[in-house]
Amino acid sequence: MPTLEVKIPSMGESITSGVLAKWHVRDGDFVKKDQPLFELETDKITTEGTAEAAGRVALKAAAGSEVKIGQLVATIDTGYRIPDTGKAAATPAAESGKAPQAEIPASPAVRRIASETGVDPAKVAGTGKGGRVTKGDMLAAAPAASDIGKRTPDTGKKEPTSPAPPPATPEPIRPPVSEIPNQAARQTRRKLTPLRQRLAQRLVLAQREAAMLTTFNEVDMSAVRDLRAKYQEAFTKKYGVKLGFMSFFVKAVVHALQEVPAVNAQLDGDTVVENHYHDIGVAVSTDRGLMVPVLRACDRVSFADIEEQLATAAQKAREGKMTLADLEGGIFTITNGGVFGSLLSTPILNAPQCAILGMHAIQDRPVAVNGQVVIRPMMYLALSYDHRIVDGREAVTFLVKVKQAIEASTLPQLGL
Repeated sequence: MPTLEVKIPSMGESITSGVLAKWHVRDGDFVKKDQPLFELETDKITTEGTAEAAGRVALKAAAGSEVKIGQLVATIDTGYRIPDTGKAAATPAAESGKAPQAEIPASPAVRRIASETGVDPAKVAGTGKGGRVTKGDMLAAAPAASDIGKRTPDTGKKEPTSPAPPPATPEPIRPPVSEIPNQAARQTRRKLTPLRQRLAQRLVLAQREAAMLTTFNEVDMSAVRDLRAKYQEAFTKKYGVKLGFMSFFVKAVVHALQEVPAVNAQLDGDTVVENHYHDIGVAVSTDRGLMVPVLRACDRVSFADIEEQLATAAQKAREGKMTLADLEGGIFTITNGGVFGSLLSTPILNAPQCAILGMHAIQDRPVAVNGQVVIRPMMYLALSYDHRIVDGREAVTFLVKVKQAIEASTLPQLGL
């Protein structure tokens, strides 16, 4: 019979191996063409392998094992077909000529009495609604097996009582030795995934090699909030995506990079590489770790294009369908800890980039405006930068330009 080999596909010259994180099928299953077979985790991306043809699959590698690019992990017997018996298997209810009855779940009280008395609720005639077995039905079915519901007859006589002893000082409660869990029960150990290992290496490298410094500022979000409220309905109706805060900050960062080009650079050995394009990375948190998909040509696209790219990137990241092309080429990164409630943080550089902007939670705070104390929606901003190629004056100026663009609404028109 024809057999198709399933091998780990090539994903770029820099990726030579990965971990077979999960099988979506079992050994011997019948699979359809293009059906997901496995999930592969590498130090850069997580991707899925699919069946190139329909047939019966035979697994050749265990989940959790390390596999090389090009390694055989399964075969598909393309000559196998699901046998057709011509009729569905008869159920006991169909054979008896009776319609199947839905099983009625027992109440907690019925289950408790069943465990205490050993009486099977399925064998008790229920008097409740729809034939449900009640607590009374269970008590009636087991009068001798349980004292539940019984009361001691009242003879009118009182038993002689002795004086109550003085209360004793309670001793501290200590669990029996047999109830103290062992170390294996108290902890779970698992190996870092390749993606987590790579992320850890990059973060440590960035802190060790770069002269990293962070400068802070705060921004009044009133103008952006009003613009979103004004245009949200029309924007969503026209483009099919919501107008979020991130697209405003992407545009503000592009404006600041154009005003302070020293931040739009990176260090390659002893050479400063100046970038003349504006591909902005946006950090996305997933169950597998932090990923930074790159939004392309942010200086030339509209707010709607940015929002569409953001939605697509976030979905691909969460579904594990991100590719290397989605992650490469960014010149600046934006991370938003505010979605998790972070008020202030110092983001770590995404090497080899020389700067990263941290957004935070929006909070109503009292601020002074024209000599008056007013309540405004405020956000703290943090810019971490590599002091080897970016001076403090340039970093502070860059962050001020971002602040001014957001507050003064000097961003490009939305094009509605």
